[in-house]
Amino acid sequence: MKLFGSSGIRGPANKVIGPELALNVGMAVGTVADSVVIGKDPRIAVDMIEQALIAGLSATGCEVTLGGLMSTPTLAFATADYDCGIMITASHNPAEDVGIKLWNPDGVAFDSQQQERIEHIIENADYSAVAWNEVGNVKYREGFVERHCRAILSKTDTSHKRVVVDCGCGAGSTITPYLLRELGCEVITLNCQPDGYFPARNPEPVEKNLGQLIKAVVAFEADIGIAHDGDADRMMVVDEQGNFVSGDELLALFALQDKQDKVVVPVDTSMIVDDALGDTEVLRCRVGDVYVAEQIKASGAYFGGEPSGSWIFPDVSYCPDGIYAATRIVNLIADRSLSKMVADLPHYPTLRSTIECPEARKEHAMQQIKQSLEAMGEVTAIDGIQVDLEDGWVLVRPSGTESKIRITAEARKDVDDLFDRVVSIARGAIQ
Repeated sequence: MKLFGSSGIRGPANKVIGPELALNVGMAVGTVADSVVIGKDPRIAVDMIEQALIAGLSATGCEVTLGGLMSTPTLAFATADYDCGIMITASHNPAEDVGIKLWNPDGVAFDSQQQERIEHIIENADYSAVAWNEVGNVKYREGFVERHCRAILSKTDTSHKRVVVDCGCGAGSTITPYLLRELGCEVITLNCQPDGYFPARNPEPVEKNLGQLIKAVVAFEADIGIAHDGDADRMMVVDEQGNFVSGDELLALFALQDKQDKVVVPVDTSMIVDDALGDTEVLRCRVGDVYVAEQIKASGAYFGGEPSGSWIFPDVSYCPDGIYAATRIVNLIADRSLSKMVADLPHYPTLRSTIECPEARKEHAMQQIKQSLEAMGEVTAIDGIQVDLEDGWVLVRPSGTESKIRITAEARKDVDDLFDRVVSIARGAIQ
C-alpha cells in the first residue's frame, strides 16, 4: 500500500480521496495518537473528509479538536499542543482535488517511517477501536489564527510598504492580509475571499496564474505583490515593476537575509543559490517539504526551502510558512527595491516543464529515461534521475503529488538543446 506522496495524501475528491479512506486514516492516526487538532482549507470536499476523519479518530478514543478554516502553517503551529495535527488540503492542486496531511508537534510533517506505519495499520486493519464508553470527544476551539499572528509579529519588524496580496481564494485569506496590516503595511487585497471553487485562478502561484496580481502591482504602484496557494504553505512574489520573481531567486534572497553556515534545498534548485551564498554550505535533499525539514533539523541549518514556493524558517516552525515568509520579504525590501536585489543575483538559464504520465506508467518510464540519460554523464538518484554536466545539470523526477513527470535543466550555455533532448527522451519513454 502506498497512500502518501511527497506532500501527504492527495487526489480527486470522492474518487481517490473519499470518506472510506478518510475514516481509515482517522482510525490509523487515532491508534497512534491520543489528541489531534484538525484544520481545513476552503475546498468543497473538506467537510466530507473532516466528518469521516472525526468518526475514525473518535472510534479509537482519540480526543479531537476542530480549528475550522485555517492555513496549513497555522495548523502546524497549533499542533504544538497536540500529539498530531491533520490538515485537510490539496495545497496547490486544482479545485477538484482534496488531501490529508499529518503533522508532528514540532511542525515537521510525518516522515517516511511514520507514513509507513499509518499505511501498515490501514492495510492490516490493525486499529485500536475502543469500547462504547471510551469513544473520543470532539470539541471546537477558536484563536489559532490569532496565536499564529502573535508569534510571527514577535519576530518581525514593522513595515509601511504598499502590498498587493493575492490569496487565490484560499486559506491564506484568513491571516495574511490582516497580519500585514498589523505590521503597518498598506494592504490591497485580491482574491481574498475563501472559495473552494478557486474561481479567480488556479491555486498554484506560478507566473502563468498570476496575471491579475502582476497588473494590480503596476496599477496601484505597489512595492511588492504576494501570492499564496490554496493552503498558504507556499508564497511567491512579484516585484514593484510587475516582474515575477522565481523561486530560485527567492531562495537565494531569503538565505542571504540572515546568512549563516548551512541551508537546505531540494535537488531541483538552481546554481544561483550556490553561487550567491559563497562559503555557505548548500545541502541538497529529495523534493518535498518534509525532506527539507528533516534535513534542516538533522543538520542544524538556519533556513531551507523549495523553488516551488515553500520556505522553512526553523526559528518559527519546521513547516513551510508562506505567511511568515510574506512578512520576511516585506522586511527584506525595507531599504532597497526587490527588483534591484534580484538584479544583483547571478543568473543562469533554467527551463522547467511537466509531462503527463499515468501513475501505472511512471516506474517503467523512469527506468527507460535512466538508461538513456546514463549516456550523457554520471547519474545520481537522490530524487529522480539527475545528471551533472560541466556547465549545468538536468533532473527528471516523477511528481509525488500528481500524475506527471517533472523535467528541469540548467546550463551556462545551450540550455535549450539540453532541455529539448531530455524532454524528447521522456516523451518517448512515456508513450
